[in-house]
Amino acid sequence: MKKMITTVEVWKEGGMFTAYCPELDVASCGHTPEEAKKNLGEVIVIQLEETAKLGTLKDFLVEAGYTVEDEVLETEKKIVGFEELSISVGDL
Repeated sequence: MKKMITTVEVWKEGGMFTAYCPELDVASCGHTPEEAKKNLGEVIVIQLEETAKLGTLKDFLVEAGYTVEDEVLETEKKIVGFEELSISVGDL
C-alpha cells in the first residue's frame, strides 16, 4: 500500500477550523484542528478513489506534482517558511 505525504494548512474561522491541502486543492473543516485534519484525510482518500474509478488517478497526481512510481507519493515542492506580510495598498 502506498503512502502520501502532503502539506496541510490549518486556520481558524469563527468557531471552526479549516484544513487545506494546496497540492490537491481540497479542504475540510472541524471543531478542532485535529478533527479538521482527520476530515481532510478522509476527503483526500475519497478524491483519490473516485479519480481512480475514472481512470485518471495517475494524471491527477502528476498534475499536482507527485511522483507516482515510488511507494511514497510526495512532491518535490516543500514549504520552507510561512509568515505574515504587511503591504501598503494605498487608499483602497
